[in-house]
Amino acid sequence: MIINVGGRTDIVNYYTPWLINRLKEGFVYTRNPYHPKQLIKYDLSRKKVDAIIFCSKNYKPILKHMPKINNKYPIYCHYTITCYQEDVEPKVPTIDESINILKQLSDIIGSKKISWRYDPILLTSKYDIDYHLEKFEYMTNKLHENVSSCIFSFVDMYKKVYKNMPEIIELTENDKTELLKGLSKISHKYDMPLQSCAVGSEYAKYDINNSGCITSKILEQSNGLAFKKMKKGNKRKGCSCLPWRDIGEYDTCLNECKYCYANKRPTIAKKNYEKHDPQSPILVGHIKKDDKINNAKQYSFLLHDNKQQTLF
Repeated sequence: MIINVGGRTDIVNYYTPWLINRLKEGFVYTRNPYHPKQLIKYDLSRKKVDAIIFCSKNYKPILKHMPKINNKYPIYCHYTITCYQEDVEPKVPTIDESINILKQLSDIIGSKKISWRYDPILLTSKYDIDYHLEKFEYMTNKLHENVSSCIFSFVDMYKKVYKNMPEIIELTENDKTELLKGLSKISHKYDMPLQSCAVGSEYAKYDINNSGCITSKILEQSNGLAFKKMKKGNKRKGCSCLPWRDIGEYDTCLNECKYCYANKRPTIAKKNYEKHDPQSPILVGHIKKDDKINNAKQYSFLLHDNKQQTLF
């Protein structure tokens, strides 16, 4: 099984002590977001975990732990760094701070285990196309030697995005074309592979790849693994990633990004954070008497046993 640390919330940025405790104890509980009384228990031992996928906007809290994690598990890290400032991403480090942290991460685990995520791309009168391309080139110049690729996507225009960002300008096809041409030109200038997220092959004419954010090929090349052939695990249109399970919870991220799909409101996330106990086996609060716990069915996707040593 592949474990995702960062799909529902930024665990690395705000819950690293809890995550380290879970890895040490070798198990974690996750509450079903649609049926809150139902919990799933995941075995986090190396025998049950094929790989751990991280996604965060700030890896500073976990840097000192990454050598041990990297030695115990196959890992892959998505590091999100965008061009936005505090008016859009209030609690996220600055561009230069993020670049510095990513370089430290790269020194620890190597560039082949890191993808830089430049997403979502959205437009306002302040963050126009020229602004995006200028900042993208600045960051590409700084990061291309420290990452294996850059992954981008255009913002999903959910109703709450309009509500939280009335200043947002809906992307037209002409806007997308101009951005695609510009991003592709810059990435080729610095010889940095560029790929889209959850779209078909329509960007191929701009020499932009679409193969999924977490595919067997990515994990095989970055960690020396060999995976079985299997059906793709996610129902999202255009997504070709391997199946994975997320151990986070919605409405718990404190980044306060205006375009966020995982939080209803920042106030809810703050209240849930107040219930967080780093010693608890579940991210928010504790196990209750009327909770129903089921053990997850965990199957390996690997062709052969290629386990790394246990350091925790």
